[in-house]
Amino acid sequence: MDRDLEDVRQRAATGPLPAHPRVDELVEQAYRWAMPDTSGAVADYIPALADADPELFGLCVVEVDGASHAVGDVDVAFSIQSISKAFVYALVCEELGHAGVLERIGVDNTGLAFNSVMAIELNDGHPRNPMVNAGAIATTAMVPAADPDARWAAVRTGLSRFAGRDLALDDEVYASEAATNQRNRAIARLLESYGRLEDPLEAVDVYTRQCSLLVTTRDVAVMGATLADGGVNPVTGERVVSPDVCRDTLAVLASTGMYERSGTWLFEIGLPGKSGVAGGVVAVAPGKAGIGAFSPRLDAAGNSVRAQEAIGYLSRALGLNLFASAVHDGGAHDGAAWGARP
Repeated sequence: MDRDLEDVRQRAATGPLPAHPRVDELVEQAYRWAMPDTSGAVADYIPALADADPELFGLCVVEVDGASHAVGDVDVAFSIQSISKAFVYALVCEELGHAGVLERIGVDNTGLAFNSVMAIELNDGHPRNPMVNAGAIATTAMVPAADPDARWAAVRTGLSRFAGRDLALDDEVYASEAATNQRNRAIARLLESYGRLEDPLEAVDVYTRQCSLLVTTRDVAVMGATLADGGVNPVTGERVVSPDVCRDTLAVLASTGMYERSGTWLFEIGLPGKSGVAGGVVAVAPGKAGIGAFSPRLDAAGNSVRAQEAIGYLSRALGLNLFASAVHDGGAHDGAAWGARP
């Protein structure tokens, strides 16, 4: 049975991208397409992010065979922020299983802001999904560990395995967020009041650290490609999570990864994706590639403007949209054969 399931997964893969030179060309075109858009604003509610250079822009595609296509500021480090939510969720699902996580963290969009308190109250303290702050804090608290230091070590190690290299903490960003995360502490206290957290302040601290890990656009693309490749990092060859965990994670990203704009993102771009307020975005084309993009100017929902433009271009140019189809050219359908009336 296991072999049969694996065969199904192989057949379900969405197929290869064009030849590498063509992908290089289209990544360059997507970068040039998005570059003129200077709308949006750098996040300023975290003081350490307010000084980001708004002109930075990087775009990278990493294929499931490990091939990399990059342009712009792809090696500039920035804090991972909420992109981390997707990969911590995957790590927790790997440890606790599909049903165990679903019982405690939902998978439905709130339709509200990522730091909404109302969403918690409206659902009797049950986090609606792991991509909003309430769900993400609760997910981080579920990482199996003996104490807070061990939990932080497990998170950092797990995210490093997704990236294919050791990720370091940005001490300045961590200190800045820790000094201004009163709302997250309030969210955690509210979850505690509903019996969802045992040590809310510890959970917020580990969550704040995970958001303060430094990544590059290239790292983000590798992390996305690991989800695209059934949980195997295409650069290191290491299995990080199972194919089933990748499926669950991508399903949640598709419906909730871009906050209250997730429906618009899925309608226009058609890929699972996740943004972070430092300006990073990851998108995943299952069976094909991970896309990383970085540009600090954000829209009102907290999603990078240029990153959305560039990934949208690539989705159209490379045929990545999960909902796109073409007319089958294997011959005309015979209506009678299908039992249709003449």
